[in-house]
Amino acid sequence: MEDHYYKIVNECFNFLKDKVPFSPEIIITLGTGLSGLAEEVEIHFKIPYQEIPHFPVSSVETHIGELILGYLSGKRVALLRGRFHYYEGYSAKELTLPLRVLTLFKPKIYLVSNAAGGLNLAFKPGSLMLIKDHINLIPDNPLRGPNIEEWGERFPDLSQAYDKELRDKFKKTAQELGEELFEGVYVAVPGPSLETPAETRFLRMIGADAVGMSTVPEVIVAVHSGLKVLGISVIANVNDPDNFQPILFEEVVKSAQATENRLGKLIKEFLKRL
Repeated sequence: MEDHYYKIVNECFNFLKDKVPFSPEIIITLGTGLSGLAEEVEIHFKIPYQEIPHFPVSSVETHIGELILGYLSGKRVALLRGRFHYYEGYSAKELTLPLRVLTLFKPKIYLVSNAAGGLNLAFKPGSLMLIKDHINLIPDNPLRGPNIEEWGERFPDLSQAYDKELRDKFKKTAQELGEELFEGVYVAVPGPSLETPAETRFLRMIGADAVGMSTVPEVIVAVHSGLKVLGISVIANVNDPDNFQPILFEEVVKSAQATENRLGKLIKEFLKRL
């Protein structure tokens, strides 16, 4: 099985390396409602996921599903426009396959965004949260099974999964642009059902500030591969367990899209300063 996965990853890499114009310095995953940043890229290469051998295909309509290479703020970037989730039926290994393939190009930084539910009552819809740590409640890990040493060590250290230097630089950028930025802990749950009031209370009790159904498997792979990670959550709604309102996925997407321009401006300015 592991030999098979290793073979698949390398087939994808070999397919792409003969086509892409350069090796990216930075990989960016664009989450729910946040794909508009791709419009800002000076595109040199674009391919739908379904044209890449072995790539999964998203069943979520808000995830376009294409790989883009180009320049953003003068940096060589690879954009994963659309991602995959455990709730779609993929294993953690399968859903992180695109990122694993791109790590073989030896980038330095992984920037990941998502739309999340706020658990911290200081948040409001449209708040931006810099991820400083995470809790993984998805019952799978992309590193499960025999380790492939050339990709990374068997037991990667996650004590500083989200790079402090990058976070400090991002906070300074936000401050200078006059953009309010929170910092907190992201918890990943399996989904696709949204949280009950009791589950929301539990997630707050264990130290989470925001909840979503993605990101953590990718961050584990990025750290395993030696990348520095920066994660940002767009708070699409706030879950107050004592005054619980129905959560509509359409509203989550709408709220994320409303924040898109602010986050895009922040990311572009941050990349200029790297």
